Amino acid sequence: QFGVIFVVFCINLSGAPIADAELWGLPEIVGQIFFGTGFAMILFTCMVGQLNTQVNASICMVDFINNYISLFTFWCCMVVEF
Repeated sequence: QFGVIFVVFCINLSGAPIADAELWGLPEIVGQIFFGTGFAMILFTCMVGQLNTQVNASICMVDFINNYISLFTFWCCMVVEF
């Protein structure tokens, strides 16, 4: 879960909208919903940061952690949790 939080913060920091951003000429309220509240980044974070990893882990449960990078990440997360 520590890794997911790290990915969420990195994506949110890198995807902040510019000051006068427009969303394809849609009304201002739509732009405020997407950019002002962060809803667009929530969707993007779910699609990029979490969904791919969770689908991969559910299909290939053992293969997902069957390398040294994932094993190292797992043990780092276990240290943080306890």
